[in-house]
Amino acid sequence: MRPATLLLPLLVTVLAHAPGLAEEECTTAIATGPATADGRPLLWKNRDTDARSNKVVYVGEHPYAYVAVTNAAEPSGRIVWGGLNERGFAIINSVAYNLPRRRGEMADLEGIVMADALRSCATVGEFEAYLARNLGESLGCWTNFLVVDAAGGSSIFEVHNHGYVRLDADTASSGCLLNTNFSRSGTERAGEGYLRFEREEELLLRERAGGITVEFLLQEASRDIGHALLEHPRRELWSELPAEPARWLHTRHTINRNSTASSILVHGVRPGEDPRRATLWVILGEPLCSVAVPVWVAARETPRELGEGEDAPLVAEALRLQRSLRPLAGGARNEYIDLTRLDNSEGTGWLPATLAAERAIIQETAEFLTEEHSAAELAEFQRAMAARALATLRSIP
Repeated sequence: MRPATLLLPLLVTVLAHAPGLAEEECTTAIATGPATADGRPLLWKNRDTDARSNKVVYVGEHPYAYVAVTNAAEPSGRIVWGGLNERGFAIINSVAYNLPRRRGEMADLEGIVMADALRSCATVGEFEAYLARNLGESLGCWTNFLVVDAAGGSSIFEVHNHGYVRLDADTASSGCLLNTNFSRSGTERAGEGYLRFEREEELLLRERAGGITVEFLLQEASRDIGHALLEHPRRELWSELPAEPARWLHTRHTINRNSTASSILVHGVRPGEDPRRATLWVILGEPLCSVAVPVWVAARETPRELGEGEDAPLVAEALRLQRSLRPLAGGARNEYIDLTRLDNSEGTGWLPATLAAERAIIQETAEFLTEEHSAAELAEFQRAMAARALATLRSIP
């Protein structure tokens, strides 16, 4: 059954949001076990969208339950923008603007496809079979789907309505496959995100020598405001900036951007390990303005800080800080950040404190996962980490 038919009631919602979805410009990556520090795969996405308010939801579907990132306006979890299911299968996407399109066909249904895949697929191979069954004008996809599973599978599928190309990450010499908003199989030099792709390559392939880690992707890559062509001030120099006057930096072509609404990182498992151990890390809001929290499918819930209310509490705080970081309004002026809000010589910037809180969460999570835990224990731990992240943001004036 085609996803457009299976979830037909959702089409009205998706099509109503189509103009916003056309602005999706995400930065994504797969790092296979040989490229990571602990031998477990990592699947990462900085989500760029005009849907600034995101939530994290648990969906008790059959045959597989899952946790996923959604737009706040779509909390059912039947339209998602990245997630992880109970079998250790995970999926994210980035729109590919250089794949073939036919006028009049369905479009912008990637969120439905990802929710349906999380519900129904346990492996990369099953996802490929799912795509093959559903190709056609109602698939509604022009995208790169990045997927990993608990058996060691890791691939990018470059998908349009009438075909796809599969790229396996374990065949890449670096053990990594990176992408922004173009497909390798699409029209050459068309698409978007080439400067972000070059910066992403520089960061991840340099880090690969020592093994890519959860901490690196959350603390460095997700928050990166370096530029592929221009020399932006390195993070270690920000603490030398005077607190005044403002130090402006343009971020239209950086990885962390004004449109970055969340960051998703799946820390998978080695073949043979319990898929319950796989962790979905989420930063809600612009990464420079928020703190990462871990969640697990086996907890059978997500913390209220990640999903309660019109804007989740963590999102509300991240948006408050984003307004401070990007105070200029009108036109494209919000593409500029004031670096002194993040760090400065007087110690009034918030980034050192948020990074320290997040490092502690990452380290405590690693220690927590050295033992097996019940659903109740997983739920309690993720609630505690979410509460700590929110308290950190609320402490910033």
